[in-house]
Amino acid sequence: MTDAPVSGIALEELDPTVRPQDDLFRHVNGKWIERTEIPADRARYGSFYVLAEEAEKAVREIVEESRTAEPGTEARKLGDLFTSFLDEERVESLGSGPVRGVLDAATAVDSIPSLLATVGRLERSGGPGFVQLFVDNDPGNPERYLVFLEQAGLGLPDESYYREGGFAEVRAAYGSHVERMLALGGFDDAAARAGRVLELETALAAAHWDKVRTRDSQATYNLLPWAHVRALLAGADADPEAWREGLGAPESALAELVVREPSFLEGLGALLTEDRVDAWRDWLCWHLLHGAAPYLSSAFVAENFNFYGRTLTGTPELRARWKRGVSLVEGVLGEAVGRIYVERHFPPSAKEAMDILVEHLVEAYRRSIADLDWMGEDTRARALEKLEKFTPKIGYPGKWRDYSALAIEPGDLFGNVRRAAEFEFARELGKIGRPLDRDEWFMTPQTVNAYYNPGFNEIVFPAAILQYPFFTADRDAAANYGAIGAVIGHEIGHGFDDQGSRFDGDGRLTDWWTAADRAAFETRTASLIAQYNALSPAQAPDHHVNGALTIGENIGDLGGLGIAWKAYLLSLGGAEPPIVDGLTGAERFFLSWAQAWQMKGRSEEIVRLLTIDPHSPSEFRCNQIVRNLEPFYAAFGLTETDALWLAPSSRVTIW
Repeated sequence: MTDAPVSGIALEELDPTVRPQDDLFRHVNGKWIERTEIPADRARYGSFYVLAEEAEKAVREIVEESRTAEPGTEARKLGDLFTSFLDEERVESLGSGPVRGVLDAATAVDSIPSLLATVGRLERSGGPGFVQLFVDNDPGNPERYLVFLEQAGLGLPDESYYREGGFAEVRAAYGSHVERMLALGGFDDAAARAGRVLELETALAAAHWDKVRTRDSQATYNLLPWAHVRALLAGADADPEAWREGLGAPESALAELVVREPSFLEGLGALLTEDRVDAWRDWLCWHLLHGAAPYLSSAFVAENFNFYGRTLTGTPELRARWKRGVSLVEGVLGEAVGRIYVERHFPPSAKEAMDILVEHLVEAYRRSIADLDWMGEDTRARALEKLEKFTPKIGYPGKWRDYSALAIEPGDLFGNVRRAAEFEFARELGKIGRPLDRDEWFMTPQTVNAYYNPGFNEIVFPAAILQYPFFTADRDAAANYGAIGAVIGHEIGHGFDDQGSRFDGDGRLTDWWTAADRAAFETRTASLIAQYNALSPAQAPDHHVNGALTIGENIGDLGGLGIAWKAYLLSLGGAEPPIVDGLTGAERFFLSWAQAWQMKGRSEEIVRLLTIDPHSPSEFRCNQIVRNLEPFYAAFGLTETDALWLAPSSRVTIW
């Protein structure tokens, strides 16, 4: 005798006052939204965050136990780093002392050459930079690593915050915050210094590319020799060679780079002039204080949170110290934590079930691509070839990161943070000239998320996301396919979104589409962009979704859910979906999709995310996607009188 199947749908949570045909998101989540208060230390809350809290508690247990581990072991490093953060009495007694050394280096800047050299030296241990450096594989030759340069230097979330009228109050609050931080750091005339910082950052922001343009994989692939980069950056008073020497990077590491926004470097070079040395010195001091604030005394922590938490996101309460300590340990020693987390919380059976789900999703994509009526045979063959080369990674990495060279001291919090940054800087630069490590993971196993990496052509699903409401081994398949199946489909879909589709199966940025097929694809994506441009969240009715910014994620959602439905049908092997808890397979599938997007946010956070986040608000990720899918109409019998009805001619199908 076998147990009756479980639907996986929280039936008691369904709101009978809201019809799924009118608002699927609130039919499933309305009761939860009505009764739930966002925790005081969060800007938003929902399914992802519930799982993140569970993972956080599990990690806390690991690091607490590690405080008494054998000295010299990797586990003890976890404990010692946590101990250094929890020693609030010592941190309080030191005040701004730990940051004085780097501030002294900054205040000694007296020329543009010394500024460049000082910024370079400080960047090695986590200091601020004009540009963000990172190492990745070369889109033009994906078997080698290169250094990438990306625009940086701002204290506000995005360049639009410096120019748009709607952010005037935020800019004023930011200037006041910079002033108070500089005063806490012991600087006289803090108001004038803050004014210079804001003026300089406003000029720097004017050279930034906007969020939509920085998504363009082709526009941001600019392979340049160091001599060309040096020429772009060199102003009348600036020679970036001093910056390179300050970084301490070998010439071979920077011999050839990918510059994501070349015109930004020109704009930066034009600002690196001797008449702005005072402003740049103030800028450097401010950003050093900002970066150090979480590891200094309570006055710095409170002031930092007051602006970046309360003002920008509407979060009323600072997270508990132990939670911030756990975040630090995860950021520094994430895979050391992950190794233990996986042993305790990720059974082999979960990985086996995920392997089957992935197989069905890939097969569903294969069949869908083979049957597309808008794609020609040449492009179709290349798309299927790319799909065949997908690498799925489930749960945890096959080999773990080595932290043996990282020194952690239980009584030196700020020193630990700087040494960790220097360790990571050296680890990243150390990749240059070495074979590509395709086993590397860019998320830890305890992260509640997933990703697609176009340069590696891989989809990655950390262990922590493989839980309810996304996945449960003992529930009916429809709910699993509607949740984690759609997530898998979403990540595969990124390989075929507006940017991922420009990379081939080997991770090479190349145009493998015919002109006619690309035009047909862009006609469909333009329609999807228009759909999302028309959407405004109820909490921020004057702000719209940016359809161009979110198009990649929206394509991922649309293809992911549509393909997940086909994969669910494949999993049945031709059998009819069973009725479970009075629900059809299709109903369970779409209700599970909506369950996964359970989310509630503060108004300030919603506005911030609409500005910078390539993901649409959760309610639209749920509702707008199903409006385009024929199986949803059939499942709930939608007619033209229903709010979620979309005219057949307006519905978008891509994959």
